[in-house]
Amino acid sequence: METTGALTHGQVLARFGHALSDPTRARLLLALREAPAYPADLADRLGVTRQNLSNHLACLRGCGLVVAVPEGRRSRYELADARLAHALSDLLGVVLAVDPAVCPAAATEDCC
Repeated sequence: METTGALTHGQVLARFGHALSDPTRARLLLALREAPAYPADLADRLGVTRQNLSNHLACLRGCGLVVAVPEGRRSRYELADARLAHALSDLLGVVLAVDPAVCPAAATEDCC
């Protein structure tokens, strides 16, 4: 069984998949791919409430994808590993082969 620390490779991918399964979390990861940021700035940038953003950041921290870096009385958030930025960029370059016969709603809905 392949492992990364205490997690298997399958568990790592499942956490990454869970994080990307929500559009707000996916946008949050993409924003942090560009540069570390403070929660208030991220909330404004993504057009979500600070409470909503806080919940998503907690999820991403729990998945091990982002970390909070204390700076005085505030915390700055960044990707937990710089390689995540590369992985996200690689994922954006993937061309999906969606089969409309299997998922007729794929063109209009978020369908897998």
